[in-house]
Amino acid sequence: MHKLYVLLAGICMTTGALAQTDTTQPPAHPDTVRIGSLIIVKGRKTREDGHDTLAVKYQHRHHKKENVSTNWGILDLGFSNYTDKTNYAGAAAQAFAPGSNADWFSLRNGKSVNVNIWVFMQRRNLIAHVVNLKYGAGLELNNYRYDEPVLYDKNTNTFVMDITRHYHKNKLALDYLTVPLMLNFNFTPDKEYNKSFGFSAGISAGFLYSSRQKVITHEDGKQKTHDDFELNPFKISYVGEIQLGPVKLYGSMATQNIFKKGLDQTPYNFGIRLSNW
Repeated sequence: MHKLYVLLAGICMTTGALAQTDTTQPPAHPDTVRIGSLIIVKGRKTREDGHDTLAVKYQHRHHKKENVSTNWGILDLGFSNYTDKTNYAGAAAQAFAPGSNADWFSLRNGKSVNVNIWVFMQRRNLIAHVVNLKYGAGLELNNYRYDEPVLYDKNTNTFVMDITRHYHKNKLALDYLTVPLMLNFNFTPDKEYNKSFGFSAGISAGFLYSSRQKVITHEDGKQKTHDDFELNPFKISYVGEIQLGPVKLYGSMATQNIFKKGLDQTPYNFGIRLSNW
């Protein structure tokens, strides 16, 4: 505000110096000076004693909101898990994982992580910038860290319990190319993005482009097994996000089992989203 007063004083002085010429007639159109979102309008008016004075006023320029906005390079950091409804006493589970029980595929707490890299997300205005359509595309990376030394055997296409080695790390990594589609509700459309409050909800479709099991044992060190592991190549999920000012949270829940046979495990993710909006 102090800079504004200095600027206004400078305009007054400059205009006063120029007023040494004929000032009997006011200009037909007032001059304007634009500084960012500020418009300064200069005009003249006559006092009751017949002398001219300089009138300076200002007003804010109101920018029209764009109907389509794009956010590039969004990063999600969170956790992966799944609900296990496998009937381990059934024939299908025992054929796919002989001798298995519910403890075989238990996950280590806090070690199964989810990282999503969204190349872009776009928001399209539907109703007064309060209701919007939100969509994008990116990579969904999931790591399921097993607590037990369960190992996939490519020769037999089954999971087995490997008690012959000492495991330091054992995870199943699944990477998807994913496209989300959500309905976004922004309850504060006139505020900046980092001060907005709202939520989004919808679905996403993912294609499994990479799957591998990575183990680190005391005896053999690091090993990777690339296979389809009898996994479903597609994943449809319910997705949502909540924006509380600068804090943005996300979550997803798959609609189906990630395996095509034997096991019944439905994955879900949740975490924090790093984005402009």
